[in-house]
Amino acid sequence: MSWVEFCRVPSLMAAEMWKDILESEGLPARILPEGDILDWGERVPFRVLVPKGREHVAEEILRKL
Repeated sequence: MSWVEFCRVPSLMAAEMWKDILESEGLPARILPEGDILDWGERVPFRVLVPKGREHVAEEILRKL
């Protein structure tokens, strides 16, 4: 499965919240820190990824919030 960036968030906590919201609606999601994976930490900006071609599903989930 190919993944694309859906949004960027300022912290690990925000990334985990986005991931939980998307996955609770049945859309797989991944989070990755910006930069090197070794930078993983609470105050590092993160990218939220969704499966390629499913970005519209993520946008629809956000509209329902």
